[in-house]
Amino acid sequence: MLSNVRSLIDIAIVSFIIYRILVLLVGTRAVQLIRGVIILSIILLVASFLKFRLLTWFIGNALLALSVTVPIVFQPELRKMLEELGKGQLYKHQMSEDEAEMKVRQISGALSYLKAHKIGALLVLQQEVGLGDYTKTAIPLNAQITEELIISIFWINNPLHDGAVILNRYSLIAGGCYLPLADAPEISRWFGTRHRAALGITEVSDAMVFVVSEERGEVSLAVKGKLSKNLKDFQVEGVLRHYFMGEQVVKGWEARKKMLKDLFWAQKKEQSSGELVK
Repeated sequence: MLSNVRSLIDIAIVSFIIYRILVLLVGTRAVQLIRGVIILSIILLVASFLKFRLLTWFIGNALLALSVTVPIVFQPELRKMLEELGKGQLYKHQMSEDEAEMKVRQISGALSYLKAHKIGALLVLQQEVGLGDYTKTAIPLNAQITEELIISIFWINNPLHDGAVILNRYSLIAGGCYLPLADAPEISRWFGTRHRAALGITEVSDAMVFVVSEERGEVSLAVKGKLSKNLKDFQVEGVLRHYFMGEQVVKGWEARKKMLKDLFWAQKKEQSSGELVK
């Protein structure tokens, strides 16, 4: 009996450690790798059960090769994870509702100010897909999310104001980030560089991007290569609440798309012809 209890405690501790490590990996490229390894492992089990010898040999060797290359390819992510473990981040609790609401107020307040003063801005909200390729060549911030800091970054003549700011649910990661531009033929030629950059990063990741137009003084949101323009303040706040608290509420991309559609897609997407959107 005592042995069974000890085994259960042992399993619970190991499970908790694995879970917290996976939480730390969220938002990095390693998440996609883990999914790929799980899929390959399932295929390996099925192939082994069905006695597909060649497929079993091929996938088995592929997983063996991954075990050698992963520490090299994902060295930055592994180093970051170990650093956070050293800081005690293994025990970091889920964000409280008050903390999430405070972040919503800070970001929505900054966007409202930038919109009112027609100050161009590009704010990237990182989700499951890591954006390290764009932050490592930018200016690291690792700063608290505050309205004043966001406004000051995009203030005219600030060295970082032309680039994007990338943040996650806990901090402003980097400023002065340069993003890939969308160049699909169906995109209106009137879209300026900021809007093309917002669309571009959402085509290669699951990020959500707020764009403030300095020409029109309006806030737009890019998601999955789609752009919704002229959002109202309550719509911006709604998207931010789902971003910071949606870990428990919104599950999967289909649910996110439905949530975003419910929030503002119903208002017909405006296609402005003849006006340059900066």
